[in-house]
Amino acid sequence: MGTASSLVSPGEVIEDGYGGEGGEACEIPVEVKPKARLLRSSFRRAPRVIGASFKSTGSVDLEYAAEYERLRKEYEIFRVSKNNEISSMQKKEAKLDEENKRLRAELQALQKTYQKILREKESALEAKYQAMERAATFEHDRDKVKRQFKIFRETKEKEIQDLLRAKRDLEAKLQQLQAQGIQVYDLNDSDSDDNQTTVTAAGTQCEYWSGGVLGSEPSMGSMMQLQQTFRGPEFAHSLIDVEGPFANVSRDDWDAAVASLLQVSPHVPQALWSNTVRCYLIFTQETKDELDIFIKKHSPSLRRLCEGLGHFYLNVCFPEDNAASYTVERKQEIERSSVCVLLLKSTVTSSVVEDCEEAFVKNPDGHPLVLYLRTEDGHSLTGPTRQLLERVNAADKAAKVVDHSGSAEDGAALIYAQLEKVIKQELLGLEGADVDSKDSGIEEGREEDSGDVLWDLHDEQEQIESYQQACSSTTSQLGFQKYIDRLNDMIAAPPPTPPLLVSGGPGSGKSLLLSKWIEQQQKQSPNTLFLYHFVGRPLSTSAEPVLIIKRLTVKLLQHFWSISGLSMEPSKILEEFPRWLERLSARHQGNIIIIIDSIDQIQQAERHMKWLIDPLPVNVRVVVSVNVETCPQAWRLWPTLHLDPLGPREVRSVVNAECQSMELKLTKDQEKKLERHCRSASTCNALYVTLLARMIISTSCWSLEKSLEQCLQCQDTMSLYLLALKMTLTSLKTDRERHIMREILCLVCASHNGVSESEVQDLFPELELPALSSLLHRLNRLCIVTLRCGLVRFQHLQAWEAVRLEFLGGGSSSPAYREKLVHYFSQQLSQDRVTWRVADELPWLFQQQEDRTKLQLSLLNLFVSQNLYKRGHFSELLAYWHYVGKDKSSMAAEYFESLKHYEKSCESEDSMTKLANLYETLGRFLKDLGLPSQAVAPLQRSLEIRETALDPDHPSVARSLHQLAAVYVQWKKFGNAEQLYKQALEISENAYGAEHASVARELESLAMLYQKQNKYEQAEKLRKTSVKIRQKTARQKGHMYGFTLLRRRALQLEELTVGKDSADCAKTLNELGVLYYLQNNLDAAKIFLTRSLEMRQRVLGPDHPDCAQSLNNLAALHTERREYETAEDMYERALDIRKKALSPDHPSLAYTLKHLAMLYKRRGKLEKAVPLYELSLEIREKSFGPKHPSVATALVNLAVIYCQLKNHSDALPLYERALKVYEDSLGRSHPRVGETLKNLAVLSYEEGDFEKAAELYKRAMEIKEAEPSLVCGNAPSRHSSSGDTFSLRGPAPPPHAPR
Repeated sequence: MGTASSLVSPGEVIEDGYGGEGGEACEIPVEVKPKARLLRSSFRRAPRVIGASFKSTGSVDLEYAAEYERLRKEYEIFRVSKNNEISSMQKKEAKLDEENKRLRAELQALQKTYQKILREKESALEAKYQAMERAATFEHDRDKVKRQFKIFRETKEKEIQDLLRAKRDLEAKLQQLQAQGIQVYDLNDSDSDDNQTTVTAAGTQCEYWSGGVLGSEPSMGSMMQLQQTFRGPEFAHSLIDVEGPFANVSRDDWDAAVASLLQVSPHVPQALWSNTVRCYLIFTQETKDELDIFIKKHSPSLRRLCEGLGHFYLNVCFPEDNAASYTVERKQEIERSSVCVLLLKSTVTSSVVEDCEEAFVKNPDGHPLVLYLRTEDGHSLTGPTRQLLERVNAADKAAKVVDHSGSAEDGAALIYAQLEKVIKQELLGLEGADVDSKDSGIEEGREEDSGDVLWDLHDEQEQIESYQQACSSTTSQLGFQKYIDRLNDMIAAPPPTPPLLVSGGPGSGKSLLLSKWIEQQQKQSPNTLFLYHFVGRPLSTSAEPVLIIKRLTVKLLQHFWSISGLSMEPSKILEEFPRWLERLSARHQGNIIIIIDSIDQIQQAERHMKWLIDPLPVNVRVVVSVNVETCPQAWRLWPTLHLDPLGPREVRSVVNAECQSMELKLTKDQEKKLERHCRSASTCNALYVTLLARMIISTSCWSLEKSLEQCLQCQDTMSLYLLALKMTLTSLKTDRERHIMREILCLVCASHNGVSESEVQDLFPELELPALSSLLHRLNRLCIVTLRCGLVRFQHLQAWEAVRLEFLGGGSSSPAYREKLVHYFSQQLSQDRVTWRVADELPWLFQQQEDRTKLQLSLLNLFVSQNLYKRGHFSELLAYWHYVGKDKSSMAAEYFESLKHYEKSCESEDSMTKLANLYETLGRFLKDLGLPSQAVAPLQRSLEIRETALDPDHPSVARSLHQLAAVYVQWKKFGNAEQLYKQALEISENAYGAEHASVARELESLAMLYQKQNKYEQAEKLRKTSVKIRQKTARQKGHMYGFTLLRRRALQLEELTVGKDSADCAKTLNELGVLYYLQNNLDAAKIFLTRSLEMRQRVLGPDHPDCAQSLNNLAALHTERREYETAEDMYERALDIRKKALSPDHPSLAYTLKHLAMLYKRRGKLEKAVPLYELSLEIREKSFGPKHPSVATALVNLAVIYCQLKNHSDALPLYERALKVYEDSLGRSHPRVGETLKNLAVLSYEEGDFEKAAELYKRAMEIKEAEPSLVCGNAPSRHSSSGDTFSLRGPAPPPHAPR
């Protein structure tokens, strides 16, 4: 068995079977006791065994004892080893605790360091943001101070100008007293410099800047005044008192004339009513076959033609069997129609006679007429038919007659051919051009007018119609005159003035008031530029802030004949508008008034209209109207004009006027009921009273008493609108008609901008046009809907809310109607009919449905995006892509991929042309996005396609070159841009001639490029040449509907000439004469100018300066008609009057002297011309100083006269002095210097000094050769007085003749 010491030797290592570390074995002492005792104890404890021997018992006990001892030792060993393990683990635990404490300490130190760094970072960021905020605040304050200083300076300039005007008036009075023999103080006796100021009468040209006494730089407006030149018989642009551009006869003043008229009559087709070609068809049963074939077979082609050009097309016809029940509607449709087609055979009916009477006899100039007469053998015309044709032919001698004896199909084809010609040439002004109806080319032809700026004529026409509809409303019963007077007073307040707030409740008449006020102001202040915008319902296009500001900016730039340089990026448009306003207001000689109606309906108005808070320029006024409940708090501090509820008298006037229009009269009891009812604020506003009156007299379904009873239960406009809807539904005959009315109103409510009549007919094929016309007439009468830009829209926001509440369940049913519109426009998209309506509605509907996938697919239809972009909806297109979740780069990649896919299907020339247009649009779009590097590739591809598919010299190639050059300009690669612009210029010259609008555009672009390169002299020459081309284009072709504008303005003025003689009436007659002169109607011009002269002589006296103005204009008129003797007599009379009335050195006197001298010279009376030229020279020297270019021009003119009289010795010093003045003021290389050198060379040659003549001529040729080889001509300098310098060889030919 052995002892315990034999189990483990000392020094051995005991292994831990539990995975612990081993410990070192140690000696364990074992006590050995005597055996006897061991045995005794064993005997004592063990039981007695009977029959066992002593020996066997002892041996068992010993074995048990040994086993026990062994187990005890093993236990002791196990216990000791475990104790060792425990002590070892305790040591390790102590070490781990120490390590943990150390790591905790390090972690806490790191956390403290991190917190410290984080605090330092936050402090740094906060300091950065504070610094940025301080910088922005400083920059804003700096700009604000600069604007305030500019306004202060201009205000002081204006005050000084007013003082100078008063001073000059006093001087004029003093001179008149002196002329009468009254002794007064002689101004020339004083040494004061103030007494050297010349007198300037109202309405004359002042060519010098009178604001120099400020001791600072002149304002931009003053510099523009300095740059104006003597361009014709006489101008009325005076810095002191401006009469407008129509006071004096001058064809060179066309730009000011048309620009002035554009604000009253903007650039939209005037032959169309509400952007719709309405074809009114008058027929009989005998010609119904031709009508049916025309409508079924040929009408769709006309519709595609008109829709491709951005207009609607509608056939209007009333069947004979029910024409009598639509008398009012027929008359209204005839008034709205664009063209009438009369289809006759042998007999006529009463309805046909009535329609012809209304359309042609009562209004012969109202509509073009296509007369289709079907003739057959054996069928002669009846008496009534023959009489009708005679009356129609007598009334409209320009009718297009189609005489046909063949089949009905051939007759329908002839009607279509003639009607297409009328629509293209007379209605849309395409001048016989072959327009592809499949191509939406609305932008192609009109892009030249607006340069590179893309804007939507539909938005413009919507605004015009909103204004015209408001003006056509009768407001005399509303008592608005007191508000108009207060508006005039607030506008006339001294600057600077904050915006004026016109507030009132919904339907209080704010829009009507502003429209009437604009109409009055335009007549009374012809030099005031009005920019207005009427905001429609929320979410419509008219409520888009970026489109509003862009439209106002373009209108402002259009007035100054400069639309280039306008950014397309939405944020920049909003940011740059106040800068454009400040810059262009300084150039405008009158006031600029901006009117924004319902500005609180604009999305985030305060954020987008921040410019309203900044100080406005000195001659700018802003008027905005708001709902009193939704007006932003920050705007409530502005001067406010609040519209009060109507008084009892106004209420009675409105109701009586409506009753008289229907030939009804209310009883006294009914009037008292109305008076008692209309006493609260909600029942006394203009809209409520107007709607109430129209509902009372609308007896189509209820009696007058019942209508009155029902209406008096409505306490506000909303409940009254709900009753109007119920009343209209009740008046309809069938459930189907009621259903269609609900559907139409719900579709209008669910759409973006409304629905057109042709779209309604597509959606409801069973609805005939007479029923639709009658329904729309009723809804319009009840102030529910109206037609604007060809679209059915709600007249007022409350009408929209009433329909939404009554028929759409507060808007819960809108998705179903939007789905109907989506289905309709998607069908058009699948048929490749991408009109402006599809582009307007479909993406917006997908956005409202929150369907990003379909929205992206619609945007990737290249023609949809092209339509939106080319109509100026750049911000809307970006908003759609932002909603889809695409940035600029991914957007460009999507378009590139889509274009490559489309290019694979292009094979024909037409498809390649469309592809080139798409590539060009994409390039321009990317350029406007600020991605010039990505814009180059599509523009180059467009250029390649056009050069291959069309011709390298095609005008479309010039357009591609122009756009590519614009990208290089943005990319700062001016050399490449200049080369491309010159190539485009050369192509345009070869294609159109040297005096075309396209040439002018290229010249303007080159001028801007040279200006960026600081080549100011070259830029000035190109810009002047461009202006000359545009002026000549305007005079020759009536560009931008110029002649139409003049005719309309003349008709407006003729209404004002009826009445008693007065100075204002004589002024109007004078303006009429100038207008007819600009139209080349010299006979009418002579009549009105003569009447003006006679009236001025009666009212003002024969010696008044205004009489001299009329004489001067008549003399210029007779000169153009080559009636020189009469012209000479009138010029001499005008000269006598001005010598008596004006100071001897007055500029207006110089005008008459100059023109009379030119007339003498033309007639060969050189001796009589000499003293006039000498006197004109003296006046110019006194007015402008001896070193002004105008004086040099007068010197040259006088020298030319001396040369023609062979008085060379007197001419030579004049030429030399003029040359010195030109060189000092204009530079040694100016064209005027070259002209003077050439004249000196001719003079030296005639004197026999050939060497000097050769030297002078060589220098003149060097100057001429140094001029740019582009179409610059010899543009006069900005300092030049008139450009009337004579040449010894006679008048020079124009620089470029048309090719």
